Amino acid sequence: MVTAGVYLIVRSAAVFNGAPDAQLVVTIVGAVTLLFGAIVGCAKDDIKKALAGSTMSQIGYMVLAAGLGPIGYVFAIMHLVTHGFFKAGLFLGAGSVMHGMNDEVDMRRYGGLRKYMPVTFVTFGLGYLAIIGFPGLSGFFSKDKIIEAAFAKGGTEGWILGACALLGAAITAYYMTRVMLMTFFGEERWRHAPTPSPAAPDVEPAAETRGAYEPPHPHESPKSMTIPMIVLAFGSVFAGAIFSVGDRFVHWLEPVTGHSHGDAPISAATVTAATVAVMVVGVAVAWAQYGRRPVPAVAPRGSLLTRAARRDLLQDDFNHVVLVRGGEHLTRSLVYVDHTLVDGVVNGTAAAMGGLSGRMRKLQNGFARSYAVSMFGGAAVLIAATLLMRAV
Repeated sequence: MVTAGVYLIVRSAAVFNGAPDAQLVVTIVGAVTLLFGAIVGCAKDDIKKALAGSTMSQIGYMVLAAGLGPIGYVFAIMHLVTHGFFKAGLFLGAGSVMHGMNDEVDMRRYGGLRKYMPVTFVTFGLGYLAIIGFPGLSGFFSKDKIIEAAFAKGGTEGWILGACALLGAAITAYYMTRVMLMTFFGEERWRHAPTPSPAAPDVEPAAETRGAYEPPHPHESPKSMTIPMIVLAFGSVFAGAIFSVGDRFVHWLEPVTGHSHGDAPISAATVTAATVAVMVVGVAVAWAQYGRRPVPAVAPRGSLLTRAARRDLLQDDFNHVVLVRGGEHLTRSLVYVDHTLVDGVVNGTAAAMGGLSGRMRKLQNGFARSYAVSMFGGAAVLIAATLLMRAV
């Protein structure tokens, strides 16, 4: 369901095509989201949260493509489908690793698992290559087309969106290589007792590490877990090529998305070369940090951006200060208005009618003389009013 919004945007193509400002908002949201999620994914030591940040980033790519109009609708759906293969495989792979590591989620407690979980390693590795856009795999075809479509938007907007998409591709290669290296390569850090990491408060230690430490015994998952991973790995490898041959996916969706058009300021070959280049840079930087050097058991303090990324770029703080506290103040104000104004009008009317009825009740005391006085008084008032009207 997390990608349902992408489908709805594309399915509402006729509406968005008539609202360029709305399309611009969609592309901005997509560009910000893909960078936001990618940056968050770089700083997470919890393997699930790293993949969650990756999912957020990849959905940003889809939304960006959906906001580009007819030139991007097809590639938004194409990336939605290919992403379904490799990201599902990655999450199942993460679950397999957790299964073999006694529910441990901290990647700083992993390392060297490829020889203990060969099937998980291969299938996870294929999903990793797909998501970073390795040439020939499914993610390469869909992501490359989105970047190409962003540049084809033209003008300053096209250059900015294309640059954001390229930057996101570089960061994706970095954080996914980081996940791969910390999990399956390097020293077997799980053999040593865990060290609390105040710099990474987002990681919840496994139950087995809270008492007396006993090293886990990594092992491959059963076939009930590995077979789905193998199936998804095939989709991660071949889905993009199948959809791209003869532009069959484009023609299949044309009745909904319309005919795409646009003249890219740079050639498709140049975009492809740039995409591969930034992927290589991202992989190289991650290898320099996590492949050539030992991974510290305790997360370093890091830069200001790293610390902010560990806290989801202060998103929770923003939500608490602006939404939670702001909502509390708004609620108190509404309660005050409700009690003083709304309830005041209702209860005040009832009290006024009660007081009036109490005074009127005194006139109905049951004595004939009181009624006679009232009758004579009323008659006198009517006579006086009649005489006054005639005199005028």
